[in-house]
Amino acid sequence: MKNQKFIIQPHFRLQEWVADEKGYFADEGLEYVFEETVRSTDGKSHDKDGQKSGAYQTFEKGRTSDVNCACHWTVNVAASNGHGKLWADVYSVAPAGIFVPHDSPIRSPEELAGVPISVGYQSGSHYSSIQALEQYLPADKISLSFTEGMLFKRLDNLLEGKSKASTLFSGPYYLAEQLGYRKIIDTTFMIASMITGTPDDEDLKRFLRALKRAQRDIDLRPELYTHYYKNEFPVRYHGIMDIRRWGPGERIVFEPYTAEAFAQSRDWIAEREIFEGGKSSMGTDTYTDAVVRLT
Repeated sequence: MKNQKFIIQPHFRLQEWVADEKGYFADEGLEYVFEETVRSTDGKSHDKDGQKSGAYQTFEKGRTSDVNCACHWTVNVAASNGHGKLWADVYSVAPAGIFVPHDSPIRSPEELAGVPISVGYQSGSHYSSIQALEQYLPADKISLSFTEGMLFKRLDNLLEGKSKASTLFSGPYYLAEQLGYRKIIDTTFMIASMITGTPDDEDLKRFLRALKRAQRDIDLRPELYTHYYKNEFPVRYHGIMDIRRWGPGERIVFEPYTAEAFAQSRDWIAEREIFEGGKSSMGTDTYTDAVVRLT
């Protein structure tokens, strides 16, 4: 049994906030530290500028909380390369989409051919934009721009008219929708959890049971909990946010991330050469080496 407390960092979703403030973690006997890193840093903790900086690179550098979340593609490869263990007892699904300004001439996915779409490198927006658009466009017509950095920088650039198109998810997705930006296509994607370090198995189970209670509350009365989005946004956005119009966002699914999902996702990533070197740079193909199952 480790001596330090379980470290929880919310990840652009409501469940951890609900479980914390309603006492569900405490009810489970989880001794924990709750760390908010977005609003307190004005979003800088999640805005790493540069073409080669995204979710995968944050796992390479090391994350500090015991359970970290990112799109399942990145967590899959990061775990396979030894940057933690994919927690395969659970996954979640986040609403996401490609947005353009309300006065943009673009009205269909086909019209995004050659248009630079702002995404985060090797992050959910990167993979999911390809997944959505390849139904409409050949690969050489899908133009992704990585230079804007991560989530809030992409949101800023869209709101300031610097981006012709941007892929956004969860809270920023709802804000763009509220402000009248046009959604061209849904790019909804799966999110997986990464276990870093050596948290106690029983603590992980306590954490999961508390989130399950929170998810049930959100399912039943989402309008009671959308105010927690303000904890996930830098204060500079608060004056334009009408969270009464927003949906519940990411939904946790208490079902396994299976060996089949693991393998199919790796094949998809390799076929599109999202990681240089293809399968040779993506670590182990062995599900049991990359994941942890507790239930």
